[in-house]
Amino acid sequence: MTAISTMTSALSVDHRGRLMRAAREVSIPQGARLFEEGHRADRFWIIRSGTVTLDMHVPGRRSPVIETLGHGELVGWSWLFAPYVWQLGAGATSPVRAYEFDAQTVRVMGQADPALGAAVAQWVGGVLAHRLQAARTRLLDLYAPYGSGGLR
Repeated sequence: MTAISTMTSALSVDHRGRLMRAAREVSIPQGARLFEEGHRADRFWIIRSGTVTLDMHVPGRRSPVIETLGHGELVGWSWLFAPYVWQLGAGATSPVRAYEFDAQTVRVMGQADPALGAAVAQWVGGVLAHRLQAARTRLLDLYAPYGSGGLR
């Protein structure tokens, strides 16, 4: 887990408090899918306990796991960027307890308070950058010829 991936390291106490007032606690059973790549992104989660894997559709193959997320980590970033469509899929690999947020509510909060909106965008942007690098690395591990995964 990177420092930017946790809300507590990315948002001020005031912004965290305001955001958490919009959360609801949910339980997600092991094996449940939180979302599918290409579907509408209308919510996101912060994991309290359990694990969620992110995966990517690869035609003709089983979807490879890109990353495994746990306590304190953000699940879902596509809700913040139009057209609000999931870029990855996600499933619970154990029973998960999480805080769930309605995406539209959080976007409206950010529009009403630009400082909160900027802080949330900075947090989610950091997570996004990390996830894209993880996806690149994982796909190179799985599909590139040996030795071709080095950064240029």
